Order: sequence, then structure tokens, then C-alpha cells
Amino acid sequence: MHRGWYDRMRRRVRDLSCGAFRIYLEFEVRRVYCRSCQAVKRERLSFLAEGALHTKRFAYYVGRRCRNATIKDIASELHLGWDAVKELDKQYMRAQLARAGTPGPKAIGIDEISIRKRHTYRIVVSDLIRRRPIWFGGEDRSEASMAKFYDWLGKKKSARIRLAVMDMWKPFRNATTAHATQAAILFDKFHIMRHLGEALDKVRKSEYTRLSGKQRSFIKGQKYTLLSHKENLTLEGRQALKTLLVANKRLNTAYLLKESFGQLWSYEREGWARRFFENWRAALKWQRLKPYEKFAEMIDRHWDGIAAYCKPENKVSLGFVEGLNNKIRVIQRRAYGLRDEEYLRLKILTCMLPVL
Repeated sequence: MHRGWYDRMRRRVRDLSCGAFRIYLEFEVRRVYCRSCQAVKRERLSFLAEGALHTKRFAYYVGRRCRNATIKDIASELHLGWDAVKELDKQYMRAQLARAGTPGPKAIGIDEISIRKRHTYRIVVSDLIRRRPIWFGGEDRSEASMAKFYDWLGKKKSARIRLAVMDMWKPFRNATTAHATQAAILFDKFHIMRHLGEALDKVRKSEYTRLSGKQRSFIKGQKYTLLSHKENLTLEGRQALKTLLVANKRLNTAYLLKESFGQLWSYEREGWARRFFENWRAALKWQRLKPYEKFAEMIDRHWDGIAAYCKPENKVSLGFVEGLNNKIRVIQRRAYGLRDEEYLRLKILTCMLPVL
């Protein structure tokens, strides 16, 4: 490298504001001639963001603000273009991922999210121990798309996975069995309870159809009263629930069975859990609750993935995946949908990371 410089030029970049005043830095950037590669190269300045129109600390400030606000609001506040704010936010999120490092998960949570209408899905994989999403991708929720995660992770790290939490979607289970044979498969409690909630709603609809007059009026408009946890109901909701359960014996039975089923995940031995389930299924006899009988058959078919939670080494937080889904929906709703899939990927992967 030649000791002198080839030429120089003055550059002006945006820095952090001081109160209501916008601050710009003006300095010289030099270029040097490299004898070994026979090319003119510009010096790299570590305090500049990519694009060299803003300082790195200003880009990080924009990124921190974009965690809780829309691009449009930040662009208006800082007098920047919409595209400029989005690009600075991307730089900030890439820096977050670089600092977080390459994941090597031992317990993963697998779920799919809808990114637009007409059943367009992407798969989200989370590290349940470090409590953060680590992969977003695929083209749908097929086995081939799930296999892309294990290809990205590599055979060595895939072999370290000891637990995979997922819903009862067969392609996820097949891909995990093929690429992480040592991993125990555990079906997510919240997805199972959602199926039970759907069965309760079918009972409610059948009772509404069967009854008429005043007896029907107790059921009308009470869907979410039945499906909600009792502790989450308002005083008015609890009174409506009590009136409904007194008025309709079949709904009362179905509601009590739904509330008691969550006890299944409290057992520490598979034999005790199985005995509880058999007693719960026996309680369905003569109750004429066809949706519940179908639900019990589904649980019986997928028993291995449910009973795996009884083992002490598989005791992980089952609420994280569902909480992450809620957070992703908030991100999508705040932006009224995200057309840029790469931007959505960065938003999801960094939503649980600490700020820079």
C-alpha cells in the first residue's frame, strides 16, 4: 500500500440530533492507490453506517425507535424518507443478529404463521431455552420446507436437539424424525386445548340448534364466555356463564370437562397421566358429546407426543411459542401487513433480542 493518498473529497453525514436541531458531520474521506491489486480504494470509517449517509449511532437510534413505532411515524419525526428509515432499521436488525451469534438449540418450538391471504404460510422455529426465534423460512408448511431448517442448521447441530415442540401437523413431525432422530417430539398444549375449545363450540352450536324459545336465549352470544378462562372474565361475564351452565346441563358437563382437561400436563409420570385421560374419556359415556369423543380419539392417536411432557428433561415453557405468535401478529397489524418478506424475517428474528 502506498503511504500517500490518491485523492480526497468532503462528505456530509447525518448524526444524532441535539434537541430540535439536526446535526450533520462534515469531514474528508481519502482514497488510496493499492499497488498489489492495482486499484483505488476508499478508506473505511467504522463510525459510518452502510451507504455512508448516516453515522452508525444514528442508524441504531432509528432502529431502536422502529421497534415500537411505524416507519411512517419515524420518517415524519426525523425528516427522513420512508425508504431511508426502512434501510437503517434493516442495518440495525442485522447488527442485532450478528451480535446474537449462530444458534445451537437443544429445545426448539415449531409453528407456522400466515403472511398473507390464500393460505400463504412460513415456518418459524424458536430456541425454547434462550427464548428467541432463530429461523424464519420455507415456502409453505410442507415437509420439504421444514427440512430446509435442518439443512440450514447442519447435521452436527441438528444432532444436539433433544426436544421439538410442535402442533400435531404431520409434515413437521416427519421432517423432525428424519433429520433429528434423537429428539423427543412434544405436542404443544395450547394447540391441543384449541382443538378442545373448538369441540366445546360445536356442542354449543348443536345445543342452540336443538333448543328454542327462552332456553335458546341463554346460549346466544356466549361463545367467548364459554371459551375464555374463568379468571379472565368480567363480573358480568361470570354471571352470564353461571346462568348458562345452570340452564343447560349438557353445556355444563362439556364446560367442566374442558376445564379439567388441562390437569393432564401436571403429572410427572406417564402412567398417572394415562390413568387421568382414561378416567376423563370414561366420563364422556352416555353424555352424547360427539365432538368430545372425536377429540378423545385424536388424543389417543397422538398420545406419545403428549405423554413426553411427563419426563423431567422435557419440562419446558409451552407458552413461549404461542406468545411469539401474538407478538408476530402485533408486528403485522402495526404495519398493516408487510410485503417485504426479508424485512418481516428480520423483524421476527430480532423481536426478542436485547437492544443495541
